[in-house]
Amino acid sequence: MIVRIVRMHFRPDAVAAFEKLFDTHKEQIRDQDGCSLLELYQDKEDSCSFYTYSYWENEEALNNYRHSALFSEVWPATKALFDQKPSANSLNKIHSLL
Repeated sequence: MIVRIVRMHFRPDAVAAFEKLFDTHKEQIRDQDGCSLLELYQDKEDSCSFYTYSYWENEEALNNYRHSALFSEVWPATKALFDQKPSANSLNKIHSLL
């Protein structure tokens, strides 16, 4: 399993637009083949900083999404709202205790 964490920082005037964009597309993203979890977090101390946290079956599933028409629509619209370069990390999940 691949855990994908993406940190994004938005212009203050763009936060509401990002939240609307995410809300519009979150179910389509979550319904991508190989995606089993999608969550959005907002930093407690910096309201312009957000993180997406997603689980992907494998690297192929993540790459299929990254090359999809949906990603080609959502990512450019998201990038236009940034005021800092985003960072993304792909991690192998080792353990989970619930």
